[in-house]
Amino acid sequence: MKQITFPFLLLFLFTSYQVTAQSEFFSTTIEIGVVVSDIEKSLDFYTNVIGMRKVGEFDVNEEFGNSSGLTGGVPFHVNILKLEDSPNATQWKLMSFEKDAAHPLSKYIQDDTGIQYVTINVTSLTPFLERIKKYHIKLLGDTPVPLDANRHFVLISDPDGTIIELIGPLE
Repeated sequence: MKQITFPFLLLFLFTSYQVTAQSEFFSTTIEIGVVVSDIEKSLDFYTNVIGMRKVGEFDVNEEFGNSSGLTGGVPFHVNILKLEDSPNATQWKLMSFEKDAAHPLSKYIQDDTGIQYVTINVTSLTPFLERIKKYHIKLLGDTPVPLDANRHFVLISDPDGTIIELIGPLE
């Protein structure tokens, strides 16, 4: 049986540390904050049509809103949604200041700057298309559109005009 020498062990530990220490990020998951005009409509859309789950919520008070630079002192409530309740799932954080957008709603992704659409890859589009029909959500373009032999592309928008791409098989 070979023995591991101390210098080799140090080299192994140092190399392992370098590999894991190369990232500046504690987590590779991005949490996305979305300001909506009507929180109830948006919660309904994201939970009942998209199928997200509400996994938490929190409040930001005036003091933190001001000192952090987020709101200049306006308090707000945040609802945390995920596609599934797992630690690495993206957080979709919905909040509302109960006012309409200061810019026109986009019809196409080139109509404005910033985040214009999100993509959600699914195992089957069938339950999504059923919920889209049930909740009277308009399909955009001529979707579903085939992408390849197995996957199709469905385009809808949330109550505030954020475009949602759903990609998966029609089963």
